[in-house]
Amino acid sequence: MDSKQQQLYLANKSSRQRFSEWIFRDVPSDITIEVAGSTFALHKFPIVSRSGRIRKLVSEHRDADISRVELLNSPGGPETFELAAKFCYGINFEITPSNVAQLICVSDYLEMTEDYSHDNLASRAEEYLDSVVTKSLELCVQVLQHCENLLPLADELKIASRCVDAVASKACVEQIASSFSRLEYSSSGRLHMNKQAAGSKCEGDWWIQDLSALRIDLFHRVITAMKCRGVRPESIGASLVSYAQRELTKKSSLWNPNPNPTKVVDPVSTTAHERAVVETIISLLPLEKLAVPISFLFGLLRSAAMLDCSVGCRVDLERRIGSQLDDATLDDLLIPSFRHSGDTLFDVDAVHRILVNFSQQDDSEGDDDDGDGDGMDDDGSGFDQSDSPQHSPSQTALFKVSKLVDNYLAEIAPDANLKLSKFMIVAETLPAHARTVHDALYRAIDIYLKAHQGLSDMDRKRLCKLIDFQKLSQEAGAHAAQNERLPLQAIVQVLYFEQVRLRNALCCSYGGGGDHEPDHVRPMQQSWRASSGAFSAAMSPRDNYASLRRENRELKLELARMRMRLNDLEKDHVCMKRDMHRSGSRKFMNSFSKKLGKLGFFGNGSSRGSTSPSKQSQRTDSRAMDRTCARTCASTD
Repeated sequence: MDSKQQQLYLANKSSRQRFSEWIFRDVPSDITIEVAGSTFALHKFPIVSRSGRIRKLVSEHRDADISRVELLNSPGGPETFELAAKFCYGINFEITPSNVAQLICVSDYLEMTEDYSHDNLASRAEEYLDSVVTKSLELCVQVLQHCENLLPLADELKIASRCVDAVASKACVEQIASSFSRLEYSSSGRLHMNKQAAGSKCEGDWWIQDLSALRIDLFHRVITAMKCRGVRPESIGASLVSYAQRELTKKSSLWNPNPNPTKVVDPVSTTAHERAVVETIISLLPLEKLAVPISFLFGLLRSAAMLDCSVGCRVDLERRIGSQLDDATLDDLLIPSFRHSGDTLFDVDAVHRILVNFSQQDDSEGDDDDGDGDGMDDDGSGFDQSDSPQHSPSQTALFKVSKLVDNYLAEIAPDANLKLSKFMIVAETLPAHARTVHDALYRAIDIYLKAHQGLSDMDRKRLCKLIDFQKLSQEAGAHAAQNERLPLQAIVQVLYFEQVRLRNALCCSYGGGGDHEPDHVRPMQQSWRASSGAFSAAMSPRDNYASLRRENRELKLELARMRMRLNDLEKDHVCMKRDMHRSGSRKFMNSFSKKLGKLGFFGNGSSRGSTSPSKQSQRTDSRAMDRTCARTCASTD
């Protein structure tokens, strides 16, 4: 007798001992019922009076005087049938969340309904489920756990669906209640959210740990129902993280190769279960950004690669990661390559696809500086709003990701199996304006050249074209000028830009240059070039577009002011012509000079704080005009 048969024998023996305690001893049994190897010596009258199924079996074999009945596939096994038999004998027992699902199923199987007896087992168990279990989220989760071995019958009787709906409803209600508890009145009498309470973990999310005990199919149904009910995305994400930690890190064979040496585990079924868990969690991820930490998304991506999940789920996961890539770290990007042992150490292709998703994302969070206009000037000289770029990440996110990518390139560069094409395609994914300084990119390329000394001159030239040597710092430029691994053309470019930098530094030190413009004009023109609509390599197209719009508005406003001043000047011109006939030339010039001073046509009439080049030149022309008028008056005297 093996261990399995011995356990079954002991279970049957203990069952017979329990049955003898409540079955009538003074009346001999006239029917024996067998359930999953366990036998019950019972009496026909109490069983037949409650169970329609057994009544039909007995009536069909009345002539044969049936004394033995075998019940196949009885829900809940011998333990649940024992409770049903006790109910038939009128013996009281407690209905609990641990047995209510089994009792409903076995009462349906035995047909213990109101059609055969008043206040039968089916109605008793249904009443307990509706009045007690569905009123508590915790009890519903317990019942769902016991429904795992009762499917699909539990679905046909709507036990699982009622519990799933109750869990989602209770979670939503508790979150609303906890939100109201964090509201408070301000000093002005307005109702607002308490910032300290809002920043802490929601008190209504205690159920997250309870849901982690469910099987993956029931967990999927509960989370889907919660989404439909409007549970917060942050709570959904926290529940997914908790479930993944329980199923993929504490139980998974990926992280625990041999947790219990004495227990034999089927690797095929284990891998299939883990694959189902990963694919289900990915399908349940909230659409909102930052609902789950990006490190968790990268962990799912690694698990999906190890378990060979479907291509669709990995593509969806890479798209989600790309939407919040600016929050990632270097450790997140270092995804091991699991498929080919002779290939690269890290999955460079996955990182490239993530970068493409990041570059192509729709930046809907950008600030709109021109919300008061329709995007077109009145005279048609402006820019239409449709010309502005709509599919580019913000400049701050680009800067963060560019640093991250350069550090990633430096980390994977020593890999001897890393092909030049893969290295270059990752470096070229981001736009040119993403990098303001090329020091980190130069460092990564130098590491690659050092690790791959067999590159041809053509490949080294292609690689060094990625670097804008004009954007190297002084220290990086000095290093590049003496770097023998760089091709000769690259070293010449470095030396040229270093010479230009030195000449500009000398010009700034002595305050002069080769231009014939006045010293006070040259800085203004240089600052205007930096702040004008000319596209800068360090600015994104969206930022350049906004800068052009602002300068265009300023020019329009200045043009309107000049028109008003021109009208005033025409009026004064008529008055001055009358004065010419009445007085001499000296009085006329004095009057002309005073009127110009009052008008301030090129001087103080401009907007306060403006630094445009046209206004600066207008002030200069005004001072020159005043000096000319003074000389004219002196010669007249």
